[in-house]
Amino acid sequence: MTHRLPCLLILILSATAAAAEPAALPNVVLCMADDQGYGDVGYYGNPVLKTPVLDEMAATALRLDRFYAAAPVCSPTRGSVMTGRHPNRFGCFSWGHTLRPQEVTVAEAMKTAGYTTGHFGKWHLGPVRAESSVCPGASGFDEWFSSPNFFENDPLMSRRGKVVRTRGESSQVTVDAAIEFIRATVKQKQPFLAVVWFGSPHGPHIALDEDRRQYADQPEKLQHFYGEITAMDRAIGNLRAELRRLDVAENTLFWYTSDNGALPVGSTAGLTGRKGNLGEGGIREPAIIEWPARIKRPRTSDMPCGTVDIYPTLLDIAGVTVAKQPVLDGVSLLPLIEGRKQQRDKPLGFWVHPTRGISTRSTAILQQMLAEQEGSADKVPAKSTFREPGKIEKQYPEDKLPGPAAWIDGNYKLHRKAGKRGDATYSLFDLAADRQEQTDLAAEQPERLERMKAQLRAWQQSVVRSLNGEDYAPVGQGEP
Repeated sequence: MTHRLPCLLILILSATAAAAEPAALPNVVLCMADDQGYGDVGYYGNPVLKTPVLDEMAATALRLDRFYAAAPVCSPTRGSVMTGRHPNRFGCFSWGHTLRPQEVTVAEAMKTAGYTTGHFGKWHLGPVRAESSVCPGASGFDEWFSSPNFFENDPLMSRRGKVVRTRGESSQVTVDAAIEFIRATVKQKQPFLAVVWFGSPHGPHIALDEDRRQYADQPEKLQHFYGEITAMDRAIGNLRAELRRLDVAENTLFWYTSDNGALPVGSTAGLTGRKGNLGEGGIREPAIIEWPARIKRPRTSDMPCGTVDIYPTLLDIAGVTVAKQPVLDGVSLLPLIEGRKQQRDKPLGFWVHPTRGISTRSTAILQQMLAEQEGSADKVPAKSTFREPGKIEKQYPEDKLPGPAAWIDGNYKLHRKAGKRGDATYSLFDLAADRQEQTDLAAEQPERLERMKAQLRAWQQSVVRSLNGEDYAPVGQGEP
């Protein structure tokens, strides 16, 4: 089993915090929904769904209208939040794949600036066993109350590796654990990073009766789907209300988004594609940043941003520099937050590697862990399907780039469809004029096409070098 070594952390995380008083550092709450599409909010015109809390945030804070998940499925996007890197760089190709213990996480980096860190809800980046090298605790979180994957009401959860039984609506159970953590850190007068990752509205959709009743005129399936989102919206409201009660809301950065595009039952607000593909509907997410101390009036931005930007933004805000920082794909959005910048200098890359996902059945895994705790493991045969990461045993060629990819540079988006023989076909769209990606401009703009093709290829080759271990030393020899 691969473990993080203290000397490795000292080497990689020799971080220098800016000369700021700890009290001046903002608290941070990162909220992420599970499978909520771009149109699964009231503020984008959904005619049925009720999301009053998110609607209020969108109307009073910084609304990001072109915010992208790093991948069209869950685990990779969550890995990008943790690292600021495209998930293919560390082999998190699809659902159920994990972090590498060699990666520097946002929790580890923020701790060097004096933050107390906590993770609550869906993890899906490794096991939730305390001995795992990629559990939340080994990934920089002081407190964690986590599930291996999505979860429903009355969930089993892992609190620092010990399974606990809970009662209640799943989003509120998650928020209650986060509130307990926040209260304790505020009492200790420490800045906090609280990562709150909901299990909703991932299927199966099981809403409370009180939430279903709001959609009584809808088919039963939609009653549950909409009800879960409304319950999550209410839990977010309860979390924000607690921040205000604790008198810390003013200097708390509250960042809300989702991990991938809409489910078939959900809405893309007219965008093409859904969860699982690189159409706008598969990767463009609802996103809001609330920070009253710095965002004093409502604003809307159409600058392309993404989950890869969360890590560099938070490090910039906290004044943290990570020595030997692996290659980043994200940029700091602090200039955008402060209203100093509205154009992105660095394009966003996307790549769905054709490596299959790994089944991660939360209930079975947590039941197994609970049975082990209670001395009756033989009664629950289910085992975790996670593999312990760390060793880099396979080298990927730079001249073969399988799977679909995309490159967003300003208003333009290039799609690459890889062929079976190493060839590829390309299409080019102007998202400002054609948000549904219907009019291919590849033939009309050959110079832009060739420039973006070359940029995408160079980026993918850089990703392969990271995947092969170039960002770690020594290369290809497992844990450095």
